[in-house]
Amino acid sequence: MNRRHLLGAMAGLAVIGGGGAFAWNRATGSLADYERYAAGLRAPLSGRPDLKNLVRYATLAANSHNTQAWKFAATQTTFGLFPDESRRTPVVDPDDHHLYVSLGCAAENLAIAGRAGGWPGELLAAPGDGSAIRYDFAEGAAHADPLFDAIPLRQSTRADYDGRPVTAADLAVLEKAAAEPGVRLVILTEETARAKLRDLIVAGNDAQMTDPAFVAELLEWIRFNPRDAMRTGDGLLSAASGSPSLPGAVGRRLFPLVATPKGEADRYARQAASTPAFAVFFAERADSEHWIAVGRACQRMLLTATTLGLRHAFVNQPVEVAAFRPDLAALAGEAGRRPDLVLRLGYGPTMPYSPRRPVEAVLA
Repeated sequence: MNRRHLLGAMAGLAVIGGGGAFAWNRATGSLADYERYAAGLRAPLSGRPDLKNLVRYATLAANSHNTQAWKFAATQTTFGLFPDESRRTPVVDPDDHHLYVSLGCAAENLAIAGRAGGWPGELLAAPGDGSAIRYDFAEGAAHADPLFDAIPLRQSTRADYDGRPVTAADLAVLEKAAAEPGVRLVILTEETARAKLRDLIVAGNDAQMTDPAFVAELLEWIRFNPRDAMRTGDGLLSAASGSPSLPGAVGRRLFPLVATPKGEADRYARQAASTPAFAVFFAERADSEHWIAVGRACQRMLLTATTLGLRHAFVNQPVEVAAFRPDLAALAGEAGRRPDLVLRLGYGPTMPYSPRRPVEAVLA
């Protein structure tokens, strides 16, 4: 958002309610307060964590639109993970693909935290008890794990990167981290391939941003200011993308004017040009069990990237717009397969962390 748009937002506030700077600050909240809130969500675990804190670490996983469409049921020996269908995004994710990938990401965090904290166990997808995933655990020895330490530090960084290449050694580490039966990771670094992927991302974004249903659904999950993000504990905080904080009513009015297809295309093209590597995930089959496996593999890769000082961000437009999936698969050398995820990888700034709902809200 440029200065002209910001001035328009300020004028819009006056139209909506007036009250000057005090009303503005009351409507948006303080970023400093938000940072304290986010730090509390990501407070490191020490010793043998209780089950509630294991769930807190699980919820720090990557997930689509930060909807956190998951529920946890805990006993003394088992965690069950279930989809929260009230938090579905049927326009962008009509078959719940992203939902099940997100569950896989949370399950992987849970297992990593369990092993590191002295609650080792086994993850089972589609266990037959009504849950999507089950984690069976018992008390055991704690094991130090750099991926455990990375859980509270990982974030999706939707910003320009600095363009520095990722070393071949680090790329090999990422590929090893993502190894999972039934899952294939392809990393694209060659300039021509990256340019073609940039064009697919922009084309997919154009299709989405000209779809009123997509834009309406997206707006439901944007949190235009820290106050709203802390109140809901979910959604896409605008400050995490480098946008200024706005009162919710103002942000919703301005969004169609600011987030134009051309403006968004320019932003994604610029960010893609600054990205030295893209990761594309594929599963052997298009079903919930394999989507969970993709999420597990992806979460390990993202935590490993965090330990290496790499940033990441999802650019799933060529996956979400079905017409572009064949071109993406062919570009990645996996013609005939459905691609599951696309991510940028590179070096970039630290941005504000995304909000999370309290543990009590996700425990069934």
